[in-house]
Amino acid sequence: MTDTKSTPGAEQVAVDRVAISLQGLHKNFGKVVAVDGVDLDILNGEFFSMLGPSGSGKTTVLRMIAGFERPTKGRIRLEGADVTEKAPFERDVSTVFQDYALFAHMNVRDNVAYGLRVRKVKKNQRREMAEQALATVRLTGFGDRKPSQLSGGQRQRVALARALVIQPKVLLLDEPLGALDRKLRQEMQLELTELQRQVGITFIFVTHDQEEALTMSDRIAVFNDGRVQQVGTAAEVYERPVTKFVAGFVGTSNLLQGRAAGELFGAAGTHAVRPEKIRISTNLADPVPHGMESVTGKVAEVIYLGAATRFVVDLDTGGQLVALQQNTQRSSMDVLGYRGAQVRLSWSKEHRFQVEDAS
Repeated sequence: MTDTKSTPGAEQVAVDRVAISLQGLHKNFGKVVAVDGVDLDILNGEFFSMLGPSGSGKTTVLRMIAGFERPTKGRIRLEGADVTEKAPFERDVSTVFQDYALFAHMNVRDNVAYGLRVRKVKKNQRREMAEQALATVRLTGFGDRKPSQLSGGQRQRVALARALVIQPKVLLLDEPLGALDRKLRQEMQLELTELQRQVGITFIFVTHDQEEALTMSDRIAVFNDGRVQQVGTAAEVYERPVTKFVAGFVGTSNLLQGRAAGELFGAAGTHAVRPEKIRISTNLADPVPHGMESVTGKVAEVIYLGAATRFVVDLDTGGQLVALQQNTQRSSMDVLGYRGAQVRLSWSKEHRFQVEDAS
């Protein structure tokens, strides 16, 4: 089994629970290092997301798992078997792409059955299996339509059915929701998680959208500069990021360091607290409750967001914090009146965390 100690948040697990094991994975394109030593164990039946900005290496890792790219160095194991040198069709995985890659001249049923035809499955059996796959993605009765007659969400379901019909051990999804509008994307997030629970196979999902990853995943690997910064559940990655990059990329964090951090916490290093964990009050004389930390400052900016308001506060100790408050009982005029006011910001000690300076 791979040694995952170098990846923050990674855990060692029993070999028989591992669907995909990546061991010391590197990929260079000429002088460009796209993937720089990735060690990951992805479990059987897990919805696992690889999250990161463009160019972070996540899609290259997915393509190496699929067999579309060969690693420069390292090994890929599928349920214990080394598949590093195997061609894509020799691996028991299937891929769904962002553009769906449907055949425009084929009807939906034939699109779904294409992989079965390549595998020499008999025609009657192909038809039956394709119809079952379409039923799984809630497209019963759509088999005779052409892709051009479908909505974006329906085309995405056809692509899923085509990938699932060959009954792979692992389904790879390369930003499959990226072409959808926000409302449809949110609907498909729920549908994908329900589908994964229904079919019970391992999903490996690539995305640059942190909300998508937090919403859908059993675990998340956060990528940056070709490396895995942290692995953990959505709550672990969000509530306890281990690096400045993760704290800033997964959600929004206030980072305090230098003199401001020293005066507030009596400790060097970089400290972070999420904006929604901070309470804001104009009653500076009120005592600070036990277990809370606080600082005073002046409101430099107020951004009204409808359901919430973002307050940018210049601290008296130096530095700046952003607080996010829900507008449960306040109007836009109420919150805009905070601009220029002296306020006290407070938060629970357990909601402040220290992060590594390495990005």
